[in-house]
Amino acid sequence: MSAQMNARRKRPGKDEELTFKERLAALRNLPAFFRMVWQTSPGLTIANTLLRVAQSAMPLSLLYVGKLIIDQVVLLSKDASHSATWLWELVAIEFALAIVSDALSRAISLLDGLLGDLFANHTSIKIMEHAARLDLDQFEDAEFYDKLERARQQTSGRTVLLAQVLSQVQDVITVAFLAAGLMIFNPWLILLLLLAVVPAFLNESHFNDLYYKLAWGQTSDRRELDYIRYLGASDETAKEVKVFDLSNFLIDRFRAISDKFYTDKKTLQVRDSIWGTVFAFVGAAGYYAAYVIIILQTIRGRLSIGDLAFLAGSFRQLRTTFQGILIRFSSVTQGALYLRDLFEYFEIQPKMVAVARPRPFPRPIQTGFTFEDVGFKYVNSDKWAIRHLSFTLHAGEKLALVGENGAGKTTLVKLLSRLYDPVEGRILLDGVDLREYDINELRTQVGVIFQDYQRYQMTVSQNIAVGKITESHNQPMIEEAARQSLAYPLIEKMPHGFDQMLGRRFSQGVELSGGEWQKIALARAYMKDAQLLILDEPTSALDARAEYNVFLHFAELTRDKTAVLISHRFSTVRMANRILVLERGSLVEIGSHQELLDKKGRYAELFELQAAGYK
Repeated sequence: MSAQMNARRKRPGKDEELTFKERLAALRNLPAFFRMVWQTSPGLTIANTLLRVAQSAMPLSLLYVGKLIIDQVVLLSKDASHSATWLWELVAIEFALAIVSDALSRAISLLDGLLGDLFANHTSIKIMEHAARLDLDQFEDAEFYDKLERARQQTSGRTVLLAQVLSQVQDVITVAFLAAGLMIFNPWLILLLLLAVVPAFLNESHFNDLYYKLAWGQTSDRRELDYIRYLGASDETAKEVKVFDLSNFLIDRFRAISDKFYTDKKTLQVRDSIWGTVFAFVGAAGYYAAYVIIILQTIRGRLSIGDLAFLAGSFRQLRTTFQGILIRFSSVTQGALYLRDLFEYFEIQPKMVAVARPRPFPRPIQTGFTFEDVGFKYVNSDKWAIRHLSFTLHAGEKLALVGENGAGKTTLVKLLSRLYDPVEGRILLDGVDLREYDINELRTQVGVIFQDYQRYQMTVSQNIAVGKITESHNQPMIEEAARQSLAYPLIEKMPHGFDQMLGRRFSQGVELSGGEWQKIALARAYMKDAQLLILDEPTSALDARAEYNVFLHFAELTRDKTAVLISHRFSTVRMANRILVLERGSLVEIGSHQELLDKKGRYAELFELQAAGYK
């Protein structure tokens, strides 16, 4: 909670303004952005750019041909002896330009959509790939989750930025052509143009900054809002929501947060609307001042009727385009600020860095795993989850971990499988620090089923293949894993067998009981030909007899392998070669079931307490 509060304090305040220099600095994110766009599809990127360059010449071409048509019409109206051939040729040219302009616009829109979809997919994949490289403890930090959430939001929203930047380039070229025409006739019109658009640009920039800060400041609360929405309308939470009558509580909390979002945004939108109206009036006044100048010059004979139409149209087009450039500039810098969120996420690096020349994992393990004065505490926690832990898990040994909730059993398992690295001390494998081995190879040699395993809304085969996803098409291997976990009889009774969809999220899905899900999850452990198998209370939903049978079967299947099992049932853990008793993160006792009973220590006390419950 403290980390989340600190993260909120670091965010820009709702009324804090970014300077123009800071907005310009945000443009430094664009080169990296376009590298990602280029990687998405070089062909579509080039085609889109070329089409926009061609489209940028269309407004001036149409205006100039229109001027020629008007002048020709005026000439023919005064002197009918002139040939009308040139007039109709001009009309044909204007018609052709209009068709080409429309075709270019549609082609650009098509390419924008295609490139946008590809970019969204490409970015989503990169986010998932980067997430796979990060450490487990980074996912347990609130500030990291805020960055991850903002990065996810960029996958679709930032595709608009691509069209905006390309449109910016296109409009700049258009403005260059139109401004050249105005400069030839009257340079003062450019000053009126600036008066018409610059105030509106500054106003738009100011409010875009405020919208960005508002969205930034709401990131954490918006995650809470999404979570409450999930809790209030989910098949996984419906049971407890009804039993504990949580509906009104969740609705009130959702209403409080969403109403605050609405109020904050409404206040900003009202201010934006009022000031936008004021500066729209200033812009209109500048445009009509220029229009009056052009009309007066035409009345005095300095300009033809065609010139009047061309200049008035050019100024109107230039004002609209230039205003779009300035306003879009604010949107582009706004988008570049959001890009910072995306690239900040990609800049996060894992703390568990692989060594330059990792050792190959021993096959087979010779001596085992040794904990030497190991200590670990979680991110943003002052409490040690494990401290001064020293023991050896021998090769081929079956070790059971016993202790009350919070004693450090799961933490020990996560250290053993190197989901975390120790804060103090070290873990050795065959006398070598665990950090010197290739981390990916290590994890292929360690099979773990945690008590909070995932219930994937996928087919039975896919749920089991999660244990070794590279073998997802190896049906015999999947079926054998199901037999070993005692899930095969259950699967045989399903309508679609191994192709049966599990869970209620998708059509024809079948929901399983807790015990049935656990047998499916156990099959994942058997998918790996791992040298170390770890079961972290995965059978808690089974009754005592079923759990005993599962562990008895597990012991047979891991006869030549090293295994660690965690269970609160002492009838199960007594099958282990040795039992390690943890209390508040420290090793209290270690030995066989009978040795620990003879000591009459903590294990004997816990055993007697549980045994008394069955009398």
